Amino acid sequence: MSLTFLTSPLGRIVRSGVGRRRVQGLVMTLTTLLAVAASVLAAGLLVNSRAPFERAFAAQRGSQLTAQVDGARAGAAQIAATAHASGVTASAGPYPVASLHPVAGSGADVPAGTALKQMTVVGRSGPAGAVDQVDLTSGTWATGRGQIVMRAGPGGGTYFSLGSHVTFPDVPGAPTLTVVGFANSVSDTADAWVTPDQLTAMTSGTTPQYQMLYRFTHAATDAQIDADRSAIAAALPKGAFTGARSWLQVQLTATSQTAGFVPFVAAFGILSLLMSVLIVGIIVSGAVSSQTRRIGILKALGFTPGQVVRAYVGQALIPAVIGTALGLVAGNLLGILALRDAETVYGTGTLTIPAWVDAAVAAGALALVAAAARALALRAGRLRTVDAIAVGHTPAAGRGRLARRLAGRLPLPRPVVIGLATPFTRPARTLAMTGAVLLGAGAVTFAVGLTASLSDAQNAPSIWRLGNVIVNIGGSRPGAPIHQGDSHRSAASPARVAADIAAQPGTASYVGSSSTTVGVAGLTGGVSVIGFSGDTARASYEMISGHWFTGPGQAVVPTRFLTATGDAIGDTITVTRGGRRVSLRITGEAMDTSEHGMQILTSLSSLNGLHLDLQPQQFNIELEPGTDRTGYVDALNAKFASTTAQARPNTNVGGTVTAAAEALAALLTVLIVAVAGLGVLNLVVLDTRQRVHDLGIFKALGMSPRQTVVMVLTSVAGIGLIAGIAGVPLGVMTHHFVVPLMGNAIGTRFPSAYIDVYHLPELVALALGGILIALAGAALPAGWAARTRTQNALRRE
Repeated sequence: MSLTFLTSPLGRIVRSGVGRRRVQGLVMTLTTLLAVAASVLAAGLLVNSRAPFERAFAAQRGSQLTAQVDGARAGAAQIAATAHASGVTASAGPYPVASLHPVAGSGADVPAGTALKQMTVVGRSGPAGAVDQVDLTSGTWATGRGQIVMRAGPGGGTYFSLGSHVTFPDVPGAPTLTVVGFANSVSDTADAWVTPDQLTAMTSGTTPQYQMLYRFTHAATDAQIDADRSAIAAALPKGAFTGARSWLQVQLTATSQTAGFVPFVAAFGILSLLMSVLIVGIIVSGAVSSQTRRIGILKALGFTPGQVVRAYVGQALIPAVIGTALGLVAGNLLGILALRDAETVYGTGTLTIPAWVDAAVAAGALALVAAAARALALRAGRLRTVDAIAVGHTPAAGRGRLARRLAGRLPLPRPVVIGLATPFTRPARTLAMTGAVLLGAGAVTFAVGLTASLSDAQNAPSIWRLGNVIVNIGGSRPGAPIHQGDSHRSAASPARVAADIAAQPGTASYVGSSSTTVGVAGLTGGVSVIGFSGDTARASYEMISGHWFTGPGQAVVPTRFLTATGDAIGDTITVTRGGRRVSLRITGEAMDTSEHGMQILTSLSSLNGLHLDLQPQQFNIELEPGTDRTGYVDALNAKFASTTAQARPNTNVGGTVTAAAEALAALLTVLIVAVAGLGVLNLVVLDTRQRVHDLGIFKALGMSPRQTVVMVLTSVAGIGLIAGIAGVPLGVMTHHFVVPLMGNAIGTRFPSAYIDVYHLPELVALALGGILIALAGAALPAGWAARTRTQNALRRE
């Protein structure tokens, strides 16, 4: 807007209009602010939910092959020379690496002394590198002895915060390290990082192991990765290459974990965008339509329809520009919190809202404001001058008369009667307010149901969540790794461990389990199978259909297994190993996404025909009520002191993905409800301003301030009730549509109990939420109306 325009007669009209309606301008600014903030956040989440792993992998130059090399057979120089192997385009390392067994120290989120999962620790001097540029999300990198950087999000880092401690009792000196930072490796190359010197000291006296990271010219398929692996193995001495992990495996795991997050983000994102568009359209149309009479006066003074349109587009754009600018700032600040949760879910590096999203939202918001203002101003500008003045002064004749007559017959106080009839005098405005509250109530209903479903899914039984205590046998299984420092311990006997558990006071029940890989007729590659022993009924997973196995020869499988094989409950599958076969009848479909949903759950005795001599490698123990878990674990570990078995509290009860989804749902719901409330506020402000003369008459006839408040609040209460009642089915339908999509995305159906989470008292309370949104939005205008002096109200238009 040029300086010439602002000083022209038309510019003075714009400045005068903005100055005269400061309250309306403020409301419009605030509403635009929240609408733009919600749009920026929603669009940013939607953009970042598209192929998050692939984008992060490219940005961090992820490792396409993470190799482990035996330092006893190849020196560091020989390993580094593999960077020149055929097809290698970039490499990093060699880094010393070790599999260590940590124990929580002071400051951790679990009791000090709690044994945690085995952890892959890499000695690395910094996060940068030609391959796998680790993203430091908080704190600093480890620069000396006694420091450690934990992987952010899922994994060991879940239990720690900056400044907390972790101890490694099974390595020389049993060092205690301070957590100085958190980082993400999109290639999943480590659970923690220390300096190379620190790791060398922690693994002294053992065979050194090294990690080498590669990128290749061709690594898009399993066949190409196999060829690359062979080239690296050929460049090393025989037997030095001990194993490798393909980035395709990492991608599959990451995608399966995050796929369910995308439908949820999309649903809330679309709701936020719809609400933003609706509310911006409401405030602009209300602002301009309330000026119809003034437009008629301007025409009487000689302004053309084109000049009128430009004047009112300018009046709408001034607060909209301010609100948009503030909204961009607010949206990006909220994005820091929301995207931090998304980073946890996606397991990627730092996510940001792209600049083009800010630009697109700002342009879209201002274009919407200008278009709505232009359309309504043009319509009013084309009216005859007399008609514009008449239309702007009062509602159309006859509107609301029937409603007023019917309301007048009710045995209610007069202010309530007037309030109940008010919405019928301006049906278009009432419809807009109903839409705003309806979307707000629907968003709240959806969020409540989603949180309940996610909580149920998070707490669904699995091998990692069964029982209060877990005992791992350690190195007794052929080929299983011995923890660093365990060489002096004897291999634990599963039968002896089971006897110790059964004899330990406080044991209520226990389940043993062991896993292996078998072939399944009709499927290529191996399929994981978990065999249970002991009180197998206690091991029951959440069943989608059918029932848990009750004896030998029966099995339970996940949804994806049934989809892949085409089998159904009651069918028989044949599993093979070493030329031997066993038939298992499917008795149920379980909710299980482990091993990408390709897993068989059965009893150990069902696998006896394969002659694998499987013994339990893990025991899940349920304690009797009132048993001190810490004391119980200490007592068992005292019995296991000379063996590789170790007991630990079962801390696998949380879910970072679920927690992040619930936090995002809460944030987006609050934003949507706030935008809906501001939409109501704007419309009630317009209504009370336009009816200020009537308000003065009511006050002159004896209406008290309290009755005025009741009248204004009653005028929106009915709308809130109707919109709330309509919004609840909308939220329920959205929930029933999105939750199965989330399940399908991760390869499982949800049990009906996880979807049918709404109960009648809860639905009634949610329906009343529409009234709360409406009353909250109308509270300020009601107070303003109550405080308006009678003579001032009578003098205003």
